[in-house]
Amino acid sequence: MKERHVVVFSGAGISAESGLNTFRGPGGLWEGEPVAAVATPDGWKRDPARVLRFYNERRKGVQAVQPNLAHKALRELEDIFKVTIITQNIDDLHERAGSSNIIHLHGEILKSRGCHDSQKLYPCLGDISMGDRAEDGTQLRPHVVWFGEAVPMMDAAVAAAKTADFLIVVGTSLEVYPAANLVDYVPFEIPKFIVDPMPSGLADETFHVIEAKATDGVPRVVAQLRAMMA
Repeated sequence: MKERHVVVFSGAGISAESGLNTFRGPGGLWEGEPVAAVATPDGWKRDPARVLRFYNERRKGVQAVQPNLAHKALRELEDIFKVTIITQNIDDLHERAGSSNIIHLHGEILKSRGCHDSQKLYPCLGDISMGDRAEDGTQLRPHVVWFGEAVPMMDAAVAAAKTADFLIVVGTSLEVYPAANLVDYVPFEIPKFIVDPMPSGLADETFHVIEAKATDGVPRVVAQLRAMMA
């Protein structure tokens, strides 16, 4: 019998319950900074030191929190399913919860890279400072996909979505492209679950809606999937 494949789309809402603020708040600010200043190539060109300070603080924030019940429930799915987590989050909470197959669409804050080589990655548990260099001699920067940059893991995410037998959407509004297009690649007829709220643009009748926060709703979805396979 073919191993059944659960694909999970996760976003900032799942990590918010661990204490991490969502990416963009009122007025287009992220942790009090204009998104254009800290999450675009132009912002980096204008003031790289400001960008490095910003991500150094975000990195400390990630390391100060722990995976929550939603992250841990998704790991439990691996006991009976093949699981691929496609996340828009740059934190490592899915990894620390024990999930083994994670596609980070928007990069990973605990890694860095040079300005010209996006393939060579370096572990990054501390601060990045001006003058820190990659092997190619360029300034190290966070391994984060900024607005206006290509999404290098998109092809891998599309390939995973196409082979889904079940879909779980949690913690994302599906308003950031191209990630928002991923639901279009999932087979239409498969069971789909979304932990409330329903993202705009999705038809309610195509999803089983779980009206609960992630730490309550995700374990409920996991229980339903286990029951379906019993």
